[in-house]
Amino acid sequence: MKTLLFISMTLLTASFAGCKTPAAGKLKLLARDAKIQKIAAGFKFTEGPIADVRGNLYFTDIPNNRIHIIFLDGALATFMENTGGANGLYFDEDANLLACRGGDRQLVSIGPDGKITVLADKFNGKPLNSPNDLWIDPKGGVYFTDPRYGNTDNMFQNGEHVYYLTPDRKKLLRVIADMIRPNGIIGTPDGKRLYVADLGGHKTFRYRIKPDGTLTEKTLFINDGSDGMTIDIQGNIYITTNAVKVYNLKGKFLGQIDLPEWPSNVTFGGPKNDTLFITARTSLYSIKTNTKGL
Repeated sequence: MKTLLFISMTLLTASFAGCKTPAAGKLKLLARDAKIQKIAAGFKFTEGPIADVRGNLYFTDIPNNRIHIIFLDGALATFMENTGGANGLYFDEDANLLACRGGDRQLVSIGPDGKITVLADKFNGKPLNSPNDLWIDPKGGVYFTDPRYGNTDNMFQNGEHVYYLTPDRKKLLRVIADMIRPNGIIGTPDGKRLYVADLGGHKTFRYRIKPDGTLTEKTLFINDGSDGMTIDIQGNIYITTNAVKVYNLKGKFLGQIDLPEWPSNVTFGGPKNDTLFITARTSLYSIKTNTKGL
C-alpha cells in the first residue's frame, strides 16, 4: 500500500457568481457577503471531510481509493492511495486518522507514521457490511454506521446497523438495529447526545448516550435523512441532502446552502475553524461562517 505521498499540486480556487447562496437573514450563521468557493475539482466522488488540529482538511475520493489533503496554504496533496474504499474520516486525540473502509469492510486507524491498524471488521464473527461514517466520543469510543449500498448478495449481517467500539477498542457493540439505512452521524462535545441519520428512512434521530456507550431515549430530530453531518459550537446540526441544511438544537430549520453539485458531507476547518468545507460529488467547496466547528 502506498501511503503518505504528499504530492503537492496547485489548488483550484474559483468563485461561483451563479451559485445560489442563502438570502441575507435566511442563514445568519454565514459570514457577511459569504460566497461559495470551489476549491478543488476533478474527483469521482468526494466524501469524509475532516480537519486536523491545525485546520488542514482531509477528504476521500471513494472510487479512486484516495485520501487527499488541502493544506492551510491552499496546496492539494494525496495523503494515501489504495485506501480500501475509504469513506468517512475522523481524528482521535492521538492524531490517528480513523477511516471507514467500505470496500474492505473495515474500520481502521492510520497512525502519524502511516501504520494501519484494523480496529473492527467483524461482528458476531461475520464481516461487516460497509462502514460508512463515524464519530469519536470524548472517552475515545467510536460510533460508526454500517449500511450496504449496491449489491447485497454478500451481505453477512442481518441488516444495516450502527456500532460502538469501546474506548479500549476491544469490544464492538451493536447500538442501533432498527434503521433502514443509517449513514451520517455526529455527537455533542460533552458526549451526552448522538445524532444519526437514517438515510433510507428519510429521518434523523437523536439519542442520549449512556455511560457504557449504549443509547437510549430515541427521539425524532427531523423528518429528513442525511449523507453526512457536522455540528457547530452553538449546537446547530448541518446535514447534507440536496443542499446543506442547518437546524438548531430543537430541530428548527434555520436555512440552507445551495451548491452546483449535490453535497455528500460537511465539516469545519481552516486556521480559525470557521470555514465550512463541503464535499460534493466531483468537487470540494467552502464558505466562511460567523460560527465555528467543535
